[in-house]
Amino acid sequence: KNMKTLLLIDGSSYLYRAFHAMPDFRNKEGFPTGVIYGVLNMLQNTYKKYESTYSVCVFDAKGKTFRNDIFKDYKANRPKMPEDLSIQIEPLHKAINAMGWPILIKEGVEADDVIGTLSKKAEKDGFCTYMMTPDKDFGQLVSENIFMFKPARMGNKAEVWGEYEVCERFGIVKPEQLIDILGLWGDASDNIPGVPGIGEKTAIKLIGEYDSIENLLE
Repeated sequence: KNMKTLLLIDGSSYLYRAFHAMPDFRNKEGFPTGVIYGVLNMLQNTYKKYESTYSVCVFDAKGKTFRNDIFKDYKANRPKMPEDLSIQIEPLHKAINAMGWPILIKEGVEADDVIGTLSKKAEKDGFCTYMMTPDKDFGQLVSENIFMFKPARMGNKAEVWGEYEVCERFGIVKPEQLIDILGLWGDASDNIPGVPGIGEKTAIKLIGEYDSIENLLE
């Protein structure tokens, strides 16, 4: 209760949630507005419900990231962003700023990277941090003072994941082991291949037995 708190919102995930959840709202000129309306509503509810000392809404920058230089097929399987969604992003950013909420966008990296970096820096400065995102990958960042907040979705209640919840979900003893599990498992949504023949269950079993990929290889 005596700690400063930092609320980091994965704005890019809010974009797609709103796009798929909201009706096809349009203004009198026919311009789509469902994403703008949906994201602003989610942000307003988040800021009202979860008070924090500092907060920021983080979005992906346009263009490629350093991962594309490392692996040219990174996210190559992703369909192009629908135009009805992309044309709402700029006016949405303006609306968020107009309502007094800070936005952070960093070229060459993803919103995930910005949130992860700020979480670890804030921890060193004595903050308790909440990462608002549905992305399981963030589990690797969870620590004593860094929590992952999974918003309510498809009838499921919102969940807060601390160290216990991450370890219980993936059968590990420390959240950092999720890095090795994902390394073996791969990530189909990002077009990242894992080890052939190894899925989630086998990856969890192997890391549970050997603790790390390095030990497993040895």
